[in-house]
Amino acid sequence: MPSKPSLWQSLFPVGVLVLLLVASVNLFGEDASYGPNQVALILSGVVAALIGLKLGFSWKTMQEAMVKGVSLSMGAVFILLVVGALIGTWILGGIVPTMMYYGLQILSPQIFYTACCIICAIVAIVSGSSWTTVSTIGIALVGIAAAFELHLGIAAGAIISGAYFGDKLSPLSDTTNLAPAMAGTELFTHIRHMLWTTVPSITIALIAFTIIGFFQQTSNASSSGLTEVLDALENSYNLGVHLLIPVLIVLGLIYKKMPAFPALLIGALLGGITAMIFQQHVVLDFVGSSDMPRIVSLFKGFWIVMFTEFTANTGNEALDSLLTRGGMSSMLETIWLIISAMMFGAAMEKAGMLGVITERILSAAQSTGSLILATLSTAFGLNVIASDQYISIVIPGRMYRAEYVKRGLDPKNLSRALEDSGTLTSVLVPWNTCGAFMAAALGVPTLYYLPFAFFNYTNPFISAIYGFTGFTIVPLSDENVSETDFNDEINSSPDHA
Repeated sequence: MPSKPSLWQSLFPVGVLVLLLVASVNLFGEDASYGPNQVALILSGVVAALIGLKLGFSWKTMQEAMVKGVSLSMGAVFILLVVGALIGTWILGGIVPTMMYYGLQILSPQIFYTACCIICAIVAIVSGSSWTTVSTIGIALVGIAAAFELHLGIAAGAIISGAYFGDKLSPLSDTTNLAPAMAGTELFTHIRHMLWTTVPSITIALIAFTIIGFFQQTSNASSSGLTEVLDALENSYNLGVHLLIPVLIVLGLIYKKMPAFPALLIGALLGGITAMIFQQHVVLDFVGSSDMPRIVSLFKGFWIVMFTEFTANTGNEALDSLLTRGGMSSMLETIWLIISAMMFGAAMEKAGMLGVITERILSAAQSTGSLILATLSTAFGLNVIASDQYISIVIPGRMYRAEYVKRGLDPKNLSRALEDSGTLTSVLVPWNTCGAFMAAALGVPTLYYLPFAFFNYTNPFISAIYGFTGFTIVPLSDENVSETDFNDEINSSPDHA
């Protein structure tokens, strides 16, 4: 029977990963996520697997665990592929250019970052998905920021802050339903309790974005460049509000609780149909000269942009660079990163290393504040090690649930801590499924937007402060859990195993 790893054995693969990732960034810079980081994750996964062999696991067992771990990310992989197709068809069909065109005339540089945050928050609350918000409204807002010659890292930070605020408070969100399920509390009890940490965090973020926007300088050259972008959009596409119908349909489908993959696929198909009807000259120019019938050429262009990037030809170099995107193939390096990360995380979990690290953290958490901090730290650590926000909610939820009951703490304290860190910090890790997705969808590297995702890293700090001060920390009561449930939780605690 395999033996339990020691603490140093559990930390060794993590140390190897950290060293390799540091070397990757130093050697390859902004290209680190396009291959070097993947190699670092795979090699670290092999190190974890070798320690597993030393502990008594067979290679077959470790390999099966890694395969199973990778399979958990297949849902994210499917969504990434369809988002690549959606970006391509929405640019080809003039949907993204239309959102940019009207957005450039409505928004101003001074209020842009704040407006980004608020717009994405509203869309995410309605849709229940930060991924859908970013891959639809978000890509247009990044385009507007580029046209305004604004800082793309700040713009992406504002988009992500708003998207995650809305996702976190939406009853339609999968993580918002998952956290209370793991902790043992009710959905709307969980959402109400999160308001105490979430509202101050988004307020701080909005103030920061407003201050940055207030000091935003615009030059005459920027205004001239904006006019050129608007002219290029008008001359290159048949623009109109009717092109926004696919956006409304996708948001409506998500609101009706259709899963993200089919909803986004329908959006991608609608984008291609829109292109074939309203942007025929763009499609034919993209396909090039052909002896095929017109309808066949249009369909070919639709098909091409589903799997490879669209090449814009507006005559404006900056705009062409921005709109030359999309296609499923554009997501393959991100998928490679996710598969590598999930392989590493699965090897760590199968060998028992994640459990050892978590147990050591729990043993040091003697006070309520330290228990909350342990929950937040574990969730963040799992986002780094296991590379998936669902794992960062499920594992700490399972491991700490009995401990919260044992210490007389309402389960909603645990569910809030799980989301305050597990959900929000996932997007700050480049190789996490969420961080990789946001970077790929927005075209902005994770480390470039990380300093400006104010909401995402302010929230865990506020949650920790509440834990140590006792503010809004609710004790367990007879209304929260029955005596039988209490005893069941205590008996399931690691201390009583």
